[in-house]
Amino acid sequence: MSKSLKRVKTALAEAGVETEVLELGDCRTAQQAADAAGCLLDQIAKSIIFRGLESDRAILFLTAGGNQVDDAKASTIAGEPLGKADAALIRAQTGFAIGGVSPVGHLSPIRAFLDPRLLEFEVVYAAAGTPRHVFPIKSAVLQRITGAQVAEFTS
Repeated sequence: MSKSLKRVKTALAEAGVETEVLELGDCRTAQQAADAAGCLLDQIAKSIIFRGLESDRAILFLTAGGNQVDDAKASTIAGEPLGKADAALIRAQTGFAIGGVSPVGHLSPIRAFLDPRLLEFEVVYAAAGTPRHVFPIKSAVLQRITGAQVAEFTS
């Protein structure tokens, strides 16, 4: 088991979340993950990381699989201009590689925002630290354990 997957499982257990991590195979898109998990595209909780240009910190936007983050709306919500987070920043601050960023189990605390579309589903599926693994979780529980602020940031 990878260190990243283990860290996610530990974070979920420490938060009191009982769930089963699913191995889906190598999914490069939210649609591929949805097909493999047997759920709707918007039930995939994508972890999109931006870099705060003033804080130089990673900022997490959890968005429904079919939605795209609107850069201008995201910057307004974050309270600072946002830029692309490179692989090094993502790895250093979250401990995850691009493609497997989980909403939980980060190396450092992270500011997080949640797409309200995710709350329309009882259960959503989020990356479990690798591009091959996801975990189902109640959307309200995901919001609670990430401390994510619900906000409109999609286009």
